[in-house]
Amino acid sequence: MTHPDTIAALVARLRKGDTRALARAISLVENDAPESASLLSACFPHTGSGLRIGITGAPGAGKSTLVDRLARAFRETPEGREANKTVGVIAVDPTSPFTGGAILGDRIRFQDRHGDSGFYARSMATRGSLGGLALATADVALVLEASGKDVLLIETVGVGQDEIEIARLADITVVVLVPGMGDDVQSLKAGVMEIADIFVVNKSDREGADRVEQEIRGLQSLASDHPDHTPPVIRTIATTGDGLDNLATAISEMEEWLRADNRLAKRRTQHWQRRLDAMLRTELMRRARQNGFDAKILQFHAARIASGQQDPWQLVAQLTEKVFSPANSS
Repeated sequence: MTHPDTIAALVARLRKGDTRALARAISLVENDAPESASLLSACFPHTGSGLRIGITGAPGAGKSTLVDRLARAFRETPEGREANKTVGVIAVDPTSPFTGGAILGDRIRFQDRHGDSGFYARSMATRGSLGGLALATADVALVLEASGKDVLLIETVGVGQDEIEIARLADITVVVLVPGMGDDVQSLKAGVMEIADIFVVNKSDREGADRVEQEIRGLQSLASDHPDHTPPVIRTIATTGDGLDNLATAISEMEEWLRADNRLAKRRTQHWQRRLDAMLRTELMRRARQNGFDAKILQFHAARIASGQQDPWQLVAQLTEKVFSPANSS
């Protein structure tokens, strides 16, 4: 590392609550620094106990305000005393076309929470990633969990049906809808509707809230992944906090349901199966590039295939054998 800290020292510091160490570790992971794999490996033994809650829905649904209110609910009891729940927030924002960073950063969000040692928020730019999540979101979540956060709130950028990616990372997925969507609720049934563990009708003081709830309930028999669990529909007004107690209760009940009959372990096994597949693909491509398989070679062969001079299936077999032959292995 260019920094005087070793990986072990950095992890030890973030485990003790050092915010600067946590911020540096997240930056290393998000930027795919050379030492990021070692850092994640060192963090991994300290994970597994945190609860990951995904908050997804269309832009303008009030997800950010809802996340802020949820963070408060986990941090404070009704009497105003701190609960024994530390909270980490990952807010995935659109990428700025000028800086490449997040258009709305964590300096803007959650400003009044910065003095809370049990709370940490990080904004991440999508950097062109589809599915509502930045590519490094899962790794950043792992670092946050290793820092001792009990609850992780992961807010997606809001890109519609592609947001099913959040269900592959979160333990519990909350889908936020708002009045005024009309037939858009029907269009979601083939995507987002299936992944919801909890539905939230936010801005429920607006006209049309009844209709949204009715449409959700009408689709639930077709959409649910869990025949023995019907996702509850919670009405909220995030700006005032109305309904947040009910949402927190629904999350607690969903966690209890998941922990019964080994459901949570099965869900996390599926998550790691997908992660391993993605990690293997990344590592194989890295080794291929080390052995000379670069974009220029790909472009050369693509032009030959397009002109009918090469068979792509035979080519892939030949390139794979060449790149990963024992003589080229490291």
